[in-house]
Amino acid sequence: MLKIFILGFIAISVLVLWNYAGRSPKNILLTKNNMPDSTKNKESGMNDKIFKTEDEWKKELSPEQYKILREKGTERAFTGKYWNNFELGTYVCAGCGTELFNSDTKFESSCGWPSYFEPIDSSRIIYREDKSFGMTRTEVICAKCGGHLGHVFEDGPPPTGLRYCINSGSMKFIPKEK
Repeated sequence: MLKIFILGFIAISVLVLWNYAGRSPKNILLTKNNMPDSTKNKESGMNDKIFKTEDEWKKELSPEQYKILREKGTERAFTGKYWNNFELGTYVCAGCGTELFNSDTKFESSCGWPSYFEPIDSSRIIYREDKSFGMTRTEVICAKCGGHLGHVFEDGPPPTGLRYCINSGSMKFIPKEK
């Protein structure tokens, strides 16, 4: 009985991974030079990029933040600080403080990571093709500091149909003042 359960679990896992393997948001995947429109960058202040040495990043970030933002790590599902946070406020980059997502775009996706259907401003994010782990995904990177945030998929809710699956360790939450 246990063998049947394990085989069934493996089969379902393979089907789920296969289903998501080739899905990348075609409308946002890779612009020329992997950068958003430069006019939008100027309007939102993203032309003030942050450049630091790895030693400087290590001094400023916690070990978990460094692993995620600088080494493209991922926290385990359902363990991050914000996966189940639905307070009103703004999520900012833990590396540079850039406002990334509003709480009103956050939704319960049951994936174990904070999920949003759109960023505050798409010019604050760089989209890059990621072919790691045998699948093609779209990586989401902070345009100001270059920190890895997570990935975006085409299985989100209306109005965008997108799911920005973001590591809690790559963000800080600023509660809305009451």
